[in-house]
Amino acid sequence: MKLSVIGLGYLGAVHAPCMAELGHEVVGVDIDQAKIDTLSSGQAPFYEPGLPEILKSATASGRLEFTTNMSAVADTTVHFIAVGTPQKQGSHSADMTYVNAAIDALIPFLKPGDLVVGKSTVPVGTAARLAAKIRAAAPGAELAWNPEFLREGFAVQDTISPDRLVFGVAPEPTAGDWSAQTLRKVYAKALSEHTPLVVTDYATAELVKISANAFLATKISFINAISEITEVTGANITELADAIGYDTRIGRRFLNAGIGFGGGCLPKDIRAFVARAEELGRGESLNFLKEIDTINLRRRQHLVEMTIEALGGRAFQKRVAILGLAFKPESDDIRDSPALDIAVQLHGLGATVTATDPHAIHNAQQKHPQLSFVDSLAKAVEHADIVLLLTEWNQYRDMRPEELAPLVANKNIIDGRNVLDPTQWRRGGWNFQSLGRP
Repeated sequence: MKLSVIGLGYLGAVHAPCMAELGHEVVGVDIDQAKIDTLSSGQAPFYEPGLPEILKSATASGRLEFTTNMSAVADTTVHFIAVGTPQKQGSHSADMTYVNAAIDALIPFLKPGDLVVGKSTVPVGTAARLAAKIRAAAPGAELAWNPEFLREGFAVQDTISPDRLVFGVAPEPTAGDWSAQTLRKVYAKALSEHTPLVVTDYATAELVKISANAFLATKISFINAISEITEVTGANITELADAIGYDTRIGRRFLNAGIGFGGGCLPKDIRAFVARAEELGRGESLNFLKEIDTINLRRRQHLVEMTIEALGGRAFQKRVAILGLAFKPESDDIRDSPALDIAVQLHGLGATVTATDPHAIHNAQQKHPQLSFVDSLAKAVEHADIVLLLTEWNQYRDMRPEELAPLVANKNIIDGRNVLDPTQWRRGGWNFQSLGRP
């Protein structure tokens, strides 16, 4: 099929080459010429495992091209809207500027039989509004909503072999059936592999993604709230999570206590969800998400306080080594990163902060040039008064206490992700602390 992908940020830059990898002819459109040049050369504009390989393969095959010219979509029949919906300035609501602009720019090139497919995470009610606008301006074109469920670090896999597909289609049977059938052709490979499919209405499709993110955020903040109790009772949060995780109704995933969640989705999505509920007159239904957000942010402050205490009550002129800057491993994304937030807070308290990360240094340096960055673990911990593990990259998980000991000034370490073995580090003579473990 001939597809277009409008918006080449994280979502679109993954979706376009993945669709080409599946055999479709794809044109990717974005207003940023530098981004177009990077993608056209077969280079990924951010770190995502597997993306450079499929970019090079898809561009070399001729099935994928990139442009800033919206008229290039005229030859395509399915148009994916993949622009961002950031948090609105001065508000918790989602900023719909980019979605609205993408639809406005696309409409002049729509023709009967075209299908516009929203992938962005939007406030419920958006699809119905946009569908009416498209029908009025371009009779014969339809809208569907196909939310994404990408995990950074696994986005290529999640696009080509998703764990489920959701199609939100028009309520009219003819239009809805046709839209669903068209999307079945787009995702024929995944469906042939028995990927679960839910065909539903617009509102449900919009709510699926944001509800999933709200649930995951709730699960993470739940275990972090319990870890605050284990810290004052001497219980072990990791063993507690293992025990309740055996209950299949609960599950073990996302029950890892630590410094909390970040990134470009969970924080802004739960805030936007609350804001939309309030607009709908049902704010009380999601009031609990405000506490989820509060718990999450509190974990960062808690680690800062632990660090100060471990340093003898003050951070001023103490050398702090920060291991990890991205909000999660296998990503260079620093949006709302707990690790970077903690680094900035400690710098503000007068600490000499030296930070490292396998892939996120450039992004962090652009945003916070006041911090010191080095390109290796050894350089980061040199003469450190305390080491903070804040993003659980494998090379930090695999650290050995005896290898770090000769490099640091003082053997203090705080494991902000609960991935190190406390016994091993304490036997090595380290003052080892973590979150929720005695």
